[in-house]
Amino acid sequence: MSRRLARQIAFQTLFEIDLAKSDVELALQRRLEGEALSPDNQDYVQRVVRGVNREIAALDAQIGAISKAWEVHRLGYTDRNILRLAIFEIVFMDDIPAGVTVNEAVELAKEFGDDESPRFVNGLLGTVVRDGGFR
Repeated sequence: MSRRLARQIAFQTLFEIDLAKSDVELALQRRLEGEALSPDNQDYVQRVVRGVNREIAALDAQIGAISKAWEVHRLGYTDRNILRLAIFEIVFMDDIPAGVTVNEAVELAKEFGDDESPRFVNGLLGTVVRDGGFR
């Protein structure tokens, strides 16, 4: 199975944790249980979900700093969690090219967000990449 599917599962897990205030480990277990992911992709999902959970304050501060007109808690669950996932990859996962992260985040936004989500996500992530990570 592909990294794209793993990224989608990571996003969906983050979305569940955010929306339902689910326990991180239980949400991971539930989401990974029925999926036929390779060990590498299972590790990726766990690394991203646990990492976003660990770094959530810094990630949200970054989103707030670059989204100017939007406070993080006012963003929709979809956009907020796509941005958290993507910024985590850009800042903490050097093995994934930033361009790949941005493209994959835009694809998630197209699939799960509203009509404005892809442009919004692309714009904010472009700022993160241009600025070299955290502000």
